[in-house]
Amino acid sequence: MAILSVDLAYRRWRDLGLVILEHSRPSATANAQAVPGTPVAEAEAASGPIRCEIISMDEPGTVDANILAGRINHLCGIRGIRIIMLDGPQAWKSVNNGLEHARVSERRLNTAAKTGLPGMVKPVTYRAFAEFCVDVYDGLCRRGWRRLETHVQPCSQGERVLVESYPHAAWRSLGLKPLPSKARAGASEIEEALAALRTVVPITVNGQPNHDQLQAIVGGLPGLALEENDADGAQIVGFPPRREEGHWREGFIVLPVAPNRAPRLKWLS
Repeated sequence: MAILSVDLAYRRWRDLGLVILEHSRPSATANAQAVPGTPVAEAEAASGPIRCEIISMDEPGTVDANILAGRINHLCGIRGIRIIMLDGPQAWKSVNNGLEHARVSERRLNTAAKTGLPGMVKPVTYRAFAEFCVDVYDGLCRRGWRRLETHVQPCSQGERVLVESYPHAAWRSLGLKPLPSKARAGASEIEEALAALRTVVPITVNGQPNHDQLQAIVGGLPGLALEENDADGAQIVGFPPRREEGHWREGFIVLPVAPNRAPRLKWLS
């Protein structure tokens, strides 16, 4: 089964990173070429490489949250996708989470930006993006999706589930150096990061990914584990989402786990 991963952007459609990820069947040729004993070889032997299909939405104008939700929902309906990974905050912080300016998931992962109480963010320039992201989640929920709300069989009974990703932490959870910011990552940095990712996870891509698409790829990896109910393939961080005073609060951030690694993040402690 395939999953969709989206690196969200709200200014221009071409800044969106959309990638469909799915496991392909292992082939004898691929397994023969893999180096025995390496994580990539063992992953390929188990389920085959991960195919990454880049989806383009390059058009004029700014991104509308509800229109984007509709297009994503339509794409997932056509492709039979029931898990969407979204790189962007799904909710605001709970009043009683013990933190002043962040959700629990954000504090544990030390995210660069924080969503506080509704309408309050750090840094302040993050507000428009945060509100846009919450609107995208809400737009998808109006179309029958739901936010991930449990660690146990999160995608049972054929439900369609929204999962928050965080690519910067995803790179680190795989034991890799995070991709530099978009302003600092040229073509060579993107190529190097993709090559490094391929030493840990067997992936194929239907083209050369740009910065947003590569972030969508690494951020989307745990979605495959959730789809397959692989408890060891994803690290779920934070508190479950809930409604509080008319707003969604908290919510999990989910990260990948490298092959043959215990599903825990030592660098968090």
